[in-house]
Amino acid sequence: MRIIADLYVKKRDGTEMYFEIKSPVPNKGQCLEVMQRLLRIHLARSNNASAVRTYFAMPYNPYGGGRENYHWSYAKQYLPFEDVVLIGAEFWDILGGEGTYRELLQIYYEVGEAKANDLLELLRGSHPDG
Repeated sequence: MRIIADLYVKKRDGTEMYFEIKSPVPNKGQCLEVMQRLLRIHLARSNNASAVRTYFAMPYNPYGGGRENYHWSYAKQYLPFEDVVLIGAEFWDILGGEGTYRELLQIYYEVGEAKANDLLELLRGSHPDG
């Protein structure tokens, strides 16, 4: 059985992590499809089940803050939310260690500051009034 996940990580201790990275506002169909895929991964890797972790990962929380602020009803209704969902910092920090999300936001901020004028010039150049 061949199953594809958006991201696969094998940790030094042998733990296998499979991530489906999706929008933080999935529809019902996406929730059900991803859950089927995550369950198939567990089935396919059942010989090593204790070392397999699967996640529905959302790179950011559009409602701000942590998981307690997340309010999208489909995700909360159709996913085992507390068991498989990672939102924002939870996702990035599990990949890169504690503080990864903060560092990533800092990098975005610094690049944005450095490139803001270049982007504005590009937008001005593509404006029909020139």
